[in-house]
Amino acid sequence: MRRGYALSGRVARWGFIAPVVIFIGAFFVYPLVENVIISLQNYSAASFYTGRAPFVGFANYSAVFHDPELFKTVRNTVIFTFGSIAIQFAIGLALAVFFSRRFPLNAVLRSLLLLPWLLPLVVSGTVFRWMFSQENGVIDQALTNLHLASSPVPWLSSPGWALVGVIMVNIWVGIPFNMVILYGGLQAIPRPLYEAAALEGASAWSQFRYISLPLLRPVTTVVLTLGFIYTIKVFDVIMVVTQGGPALATQTLTIWAYNLSFINFNFGEGAAVGNLLVVVAFVFALFYLRGVGRGSGEVVT
Repeated sequence: MRRGYALSGRVARWGFIAPVVIFIGAFFVYPLVENVIISLQNYSAASFYTGRAPFVGFANYSAVFHDPELFKTVRNTVIFTFGSIAIQFAIGLALAVFFSRRFPLNAVLRSLLLLPWLLPLVVSGTVFRWMFSQENGVIDQALTNLHLASSPVPWLSSPGWALVGVIMVNIWVGIPFNMVILYGGLQAIPRPLYEAAALEGASAWSQFRYISLPLLRPVTTVVLTLGFIYTIKVFDVIMVVTQGGPALATQTLTIWAYNLSFINFNFGEGAAVGNLLVVVAFVFALFYLRGVGRGSGEVVT
């Protein structure tokens, strides 16, 4: 009887685990393995018809690393990623601190600030593309009417301004995520700590510096790491707003992988660039898991 119960228990456990294993294998492991295989082959448009893709080893990776577009693409990716994350985090933290205080319409305003997060990225990118228009865009009209600019700024047509424009769009999209997570972290900090500090004469800045920031460190690690993973793979915003132009000024690794695969039909090199992104995201995912582990440890202690 005991053996029967033990066997039925094992079957039940595997019955609960099996759907998760099948899902991960079908939608994560299989595409990743297939992408690695394609990156080691000379996979072109003709391969769809012939079914032949000669094995070329690391030739696709070598071609990517020797491509003259690599340096500019990596530079754009770094500027776009870290520029977006830094400003998103700063504004998100400021809003989280602001909304941690009680005042009328607090919940209503917080709900409104979630709209950029809820809207599809294609819709957000299309709206900002109109707003950045040099002919009738509302942003240039506001700048000229306020005498902050003597002439319309070519946000999307100038290589010097295009990257700034897409960073601004991505910042607008990412602020709600930072605000929500950091707001939750601030709410988890015990109120008596602030009350005791106020009784000791600590100013609001001192309370923020010596209480809020240290206790927010685990949450900050998670926010920054997830923000990096989300931002480095951004595709929708850039594709809708600038399509990687002008003159490759806004081409990031994701846009480059798309162009190699679906514009040049060089699927091997496109897969190689995609795998580079996977490796970078995986490294930062390890930092994320480490941050979550530290956060859990601090809560327990």
